[in-house]
Amino acid sequence: MEQPEMKAPAATPPIGVNDALAPVAPAASPAAAVLVPQACPTCGTAPASTASAATSPNYIYAIGRIECRFPLPSVEKEFAQATGRAETSGLTDRQAVQKILSQRQNRYLARQLCWVMTIEGLETYILVPRDPADLDLLIEALRSTPSPTDLDCVIGVRGPIAPPEMCNGLMVPIVIFDQIYSFDREALIKAIPRPEKTAAKEFAPAAEELFDRIMQMTDNAGATDEHRALNYLAVRYQAIYANAAEAFARNSSLSAVDIQSSSLSGTRKVVDVIFSYTNRNTDVTEKYFCRVDVTEQFPFLVTKLSPYYSR
Repeated sequence: MEQPEMKAPAATPPIGVNDALAPVAPAASPAAAVLVPQACPTCGTAPASTASAATSPNYIYAIGRIECRFPLPSVEKEFAQATGRAETSGLTDRQAVQKILSQRQNRYLARQLCWVMTIEGLETYILVPRDPADLDLLIEALRSTPSPTDLDCVIGVRGPIAPPEMCNGLMVPIVIFDQIYSFDREALIKAIPRPEKTAAKEFAPAAEELFDRIMQMTDNAGATDEHRALNYLAVRYQAIYANAAEAFARNSSLSAVDIQSSSLSGTRKVVDVIFSYTNRNTDVTEKYFCRVDVTEQFPFLVTKLSPYYSR
């Protein structure tokens, strides 16, 4: 009679020292289970933990002035040596800087400099080109004969706060820019088509008044959707200046400039920019508005300037 085959018990792996000392984890109870947030099955809303990770970039549409600074003493000394090798007799300091940086052999110095944007005299951003070829835009922003009315419009994406060693201790947000427009206020006003019914001597002061009011708005760093829309209109939409000139001709004054989210905003960000003009005799206020889409980096006009009626 055959004996049944006896199977040897499976070998138990040796227990290491760490395994022997490790406490045995208790079984997780249903109450102690970790709850993972789930997306809404009906509305399609993402959970809070993942929604924050998909935030849109912080776009910038700012108007100010661009300056260059030396981040380190060694860069300043190297720039002084390059200046000594160049022919700068008869040039002002600003003209000499612009000439040195414009020369191809000194382009390495332009890359080492710290480019700062000031708004209303306050250091607001440190500018970094997305494309190295756009370094020319920064150099061109350094006018050889600067004027108090010189302005630069910067379009880009705001990044983190600059480390102290980046720009000699200056800690402001970094902006990766894609476009820079450099102009002066007089050239901007002259480039705006003048309405046929408005004389040139009346149109220029009216346009300057409106532009200055926009520039002097509180905390307009071009970082919010409202300020981006307003700055876009200031440099790209001529109708607001013609409307201001016509209002001044009717003996009205610019009483307010308001920006609010449009009721038409859905999947896109649209804001209403409202200009209020109050008659100096009757105290009656007329309002005009236009809609601007600020969803992406480059704003654009949605609705042309038209009368605004409060609900």
